[in-house]
Amino acid sequence: MMRQIGKQILTIVAWLVLATASPAGGLVTTIITDPLTGVAIDGYDAVSYFIDSEPQPGKPDFEYVWAGVPWYFESAANRDVFMRSPESYAPQFGGHCLMSLSRGYLSDGKPRLFAIEALKLYFFYSSANRDAFLLSRTEALAAATVNWPKLSKDLIAGDEVLASDADGAIPASVAADGAGGNVQSN
Repeated sequence: MMRQIGKQILTIVAWLVLATASPAGGLVTTIITDPLTGVAIDGYDAVSYFIDSEPQPGKPDFEYVWAGVPWYFESAANRDVFMRSPESYAPQFGGHCLMSLSRGYLSDGKPRLFAIEALKLYFFYSSANRDAFLLSRTEALAAATVNWPKLSKDLIAGDEVLASDADGAIPASVAADGAGGNVQSN
């Protein structure tokens, strides 16, 4: 009996140490990544959303690190296009669900549930959220834009906290800070 209580106390102490060592804000990243690989937008090619009828999976052979996160591309040409203007092709709000942001909370958007509005890419948590956005685009975008700065202020990018600008784009200064700009081509 005493041995069991000792194990329970030790387990509780271990959980408390782990909980205080990793603040809750660090559990959510600025850019949505695959939890197993750490690759942005689940490995989909961000440029393909704009040039193909549906998003295409990227390949590790065509990798570019931007905003502290590796991005995969279908081809070297798509990678090079992204490198010239990542803010134009990366999902807005780091890929977090636009409708969740407009309602005042964060949730990961799913790369297969998307909409392109005014040449900007937005992700959604569910098809119902995407449908709600399509019914109230202006209001949803305005609310998400207002909520993003306060909701994103403690998000983690790579090894550091990263702030984005008010319209949801990850700032160009990220690459200048050393958090982006690395190219890998095998």
